[in-house]
Amino acid sequence: MNLLDALIVVLGLGFQAAEPTPPYTPRVAAASGEAEAAIPAIQTPRNCVVRLFAAEPMLANPVAMGLDEQGRVYVVETFRHSDGATDNRSHMDWLDDDLASKSVADRVAMYRKFLGNAFADFAREHDRLRLIVDLDGDGKADRSTVFADGFNKHEDGLAAGVLARGGNVWFTCVPNLWKLQDTNGDGQADRREVLSSGYGVHVAFIGHDLHGLRFGPDGKLYFSIGDRGLRVETPQGLVDCPDTGAVLRCNPDGSNLELFATGLRNPQELAFDEVGNLFTGDNNSDSGDKARWVYVMEGSDSGWRIGYQYMEGSYSRGPWNAEKLWYPPFPGQAAYITPPIANLGDGPSGLTYEPGLSALPDRYRKHFFLCDFRGARGQSGIRSFTVQPKGAGFELAGDERFVWSLLATDADFGPDGSLSVVDWVDGWEKPGKGRVYRILEPGKDQDPRVKEVRSLLSGDWSSRPLDQLAELLAHADMRVRQEAQFTLAARGEMT
Repeated sequence: MNLLDALIVVLGLGFQAAEPTPPYTPRVAAASGEAEAAIPAIQTPRNCVVRLFAAEPMLANPVAMGLDEQGRVYVVETFRHSDGATDNRSHMDWLDDDLASKSVADRVAMYRKFLGNAFADFAREHDRLRLIVDLDGDGKADRSTVFADGFNKHEDGLAAGVLARGGNVWFTCVPNLWKLQDTNGDGQADRREVLSSGYGVHVAFIGHDLHGLRFGPDGKLYFSIGDRGLRVETPQGLVDCPDTGAVLRCNPDGSNLELFATGLRNPQELAFDEVGNLFTGDNNSDSGDKARWVYVMEGSDSGWRIGYQYMEGSYSRGPWNAEKLWYPPFPGQAAYITPPIANLGDGPSGLTYEPGLSALPDRYRKHFFLCDFRGARGQSGIRSFTVQPKGAGFELAGDERFVWSLLATDADFGPDGSLSVVDWVDGWEKPGKGRVYRILEPGKDQDPRVKEVRSLLSGDWSSRPLDQLAELLAHADMRVRQEAQFTLAARGEMT
């Protein structure tokens, strides 16, 4: 133990040195020209192009992605998909026990009960986090490191969310919300902190996990869980929502965790618009119902409960179908729910919002970009749309297929203004492959305003004078505005 680690132990601080993990070498496809060869088949809007940033073996089985202020790409990889993180459709004899489970400990006890000698197999494969970097600035990745590994306990996975800001990396892998740090710049996290634990009390369906990390305009960290549910003990008390999906929020250090909205089935990603309204895409239950575009309001209940999934025959999905809980607003609708804005897509996954100054054509200003994952390239891609006010809520406007014919699991805008997209490549099972593409209008990334955003985001905010920070609160890019706001708030000074 070095001196710093000793001080951490003595002072009782939350950060811990990352424990070394045994070497893990999963199956990852070798390098090839397949990723470049796939580009001509990807359908893009007029004036836009697709450029390859990284491909296997730099990444594989990518579930989610995040970019930091320097444009470094963090990719969540799963190798526990169906090999440690399972789906109860494959274990229907578990169903009664699974629905009765109210904690992560209950779920692990159920594994022991049913798996017998195969229990050890559930701790074999790892999920992990990759860091992919363009060292020479030519637009293509040069280095890929495993930023964090060893997520292979019986209760772990799927890993499904990442957010990087200010040298900190927030990472979600059932049952934990993690905060990771690389203190020596070697591309690997050497400090890990569990901010909260207790997510994923059910097996449920594959992919109904902990994800959706976003900072809200209130400085809180927002994230989502599918209907695997949660039971989290905190210093302030129990946060308990075992039988439905939810949106949660907490302080960046994990304190003051609270439920923000409930009644969702699998809200995989979250996005705020420029004035702080929160939205998500929520998936359907494969019973004639449709996926939903949801305005997430504090205290709202969208109506879903995990038990509805297993009601069949004349009572298929119970009240979910019988009372049309998944329908957009209509006269006589159940009054206890907040209905969705619209039925949209088939497999909503990654989601982002155009930040104000990007390298896309101007017509995509104030648009959302929702990954629609359907398991086949020709049926999958990214939808683009906007919303407009309608009464106390919103209505959908301008829905289109923005990019199509790739299995996008996540998308986000980088500091260079391009839209980065992570591609699962093939099918529902682990392909052992993965790609990151960037979509932009050629030349738009050289727009002086877009270049200014990149310079501002990657700069040293701690040294900016107060008058400049105040001016940046009116900047055209919402990321710059937010960084100025957070910097002023952290200083505790008034201008």
